[in-house]
Amino acid sequence: MRYLHPKALFDGQKLLNHAVLAIEDDIVVEIVPISAIPSDTSVEHLNSLITPGLFDIQVNGGGGVMLNNAPTRDGVRRIAQTHNALGTAYLLPTVITDRPEIMEKAAQAVAAELGQNGVLGIHIEGPHINPTHKGTHDPAFIRPFDDKTMSVLEQLRQEQVPVLLTLAPETVEPGLIARLTAMGIVVSAGHSAATAEETRRALSEGLRCFTHLFNGMPPMTSRAPMITGAAINSAVWCGIIADGHHVDDDMIALATRARPVPHRMILVSDAMSTVGGPDQFDLYGETIRVQDGRLVNAQGSLAGAHITLAGAVTRMIHNVGIPISDAARMATTNPFDMMQLKRPEMTGQTVGTLGHISF
Repeated sequence: MRYLHPKALFDGQKLLNHAVLAIEDDIVVEIVPISAIPSDTSVEHLNSLITPGLFDIQVNGGGGVMLNNAPTRDGVRRIAQTHNALGTAYLLPTVITDRPEIMEKAAQAVAAELGQNGVLGIHIEGPHINPTHKGTHDPAFIRPFDDKTMSVLEQLRQEQVPVLLTLAPETVEPGLIARLTAMGIVVSAGHSAATAEETRRALSEGLRCFTHLFNGMPPMTSRAPMITGAAINSAVWCGIIADGHHVDDDMIALATRARPVPHRMILVSDAMSTVGGPDQFDLYGETIRVQDGRLVNAQGSLAGAHITLAGAVTRMIHNVGIPISDAARMATTNPFDMMQLKRPEMTGQTVGTLGHISF
């Protein structure tokens, strides 16, 4: 038996400061108080936070591969294995706004790899978004919700593939979000100019999440909370990119502490192919490159993120000042709850799938 004593251990619900992981054949078999370990037993001390496997619901690429550019099972596998090696045990490969056939191929590729290398489903971000808040999405491919998308979604659900779909609620017909929710699709609002009233209407239909809070959204003001204010005031989940570039750390802290229901924030990497890969790539025929830790296009605008999920948890603790257990939960328990997926217990998992967070 091997014993690991981390600086702190988050078991998915609470922080344990004096706990030891009992490991046998690389499998966690038990979590015990360190006081229960005989004094003459060899214990390996780790200067890190150990958590259940991290779950990233927004991964556009990794290892030099973008899902949009390589919507194949091999592409999905390469992205997943890259993030596995960088501390993310589970993920939703994410296809952004593109031609209908790219969405279809990406869906088929994720379905083929489902359950392998931590792939738990797919995130389809766009193309049914508001062009005024398109971000790096190509406006040439933005379109109203159509039968082509519905066909892809129906096929995914027939194959029992979990689906997260980002759309702009103000661009779809009333009742569509309710229909998608009834199919088992997790609908998220993003790249949207929705008013607070339009957002509340979407929430009443079953909207379950907001995609990268603050980004791809109009700012809230004292008289116009817009989608941003409605999201913060809601009881559903908000994804957020904590890379120090997309959202100011003070704004992350403010939004996190303002939520009316606890444990409704989810860390996402929004990672592109540069994570674990070369420092530039092509997207829509344009070169995106890493510059001072930021991913930028030719105009110098943000174009995705260059951070791992583990790195985001570390920043939440050190830079944003969020309690360790809350930060860990944002990358473990919360995304499983939001996606309505069963969270794997810590015991029974291999050591390699656990989150190892520097703090």
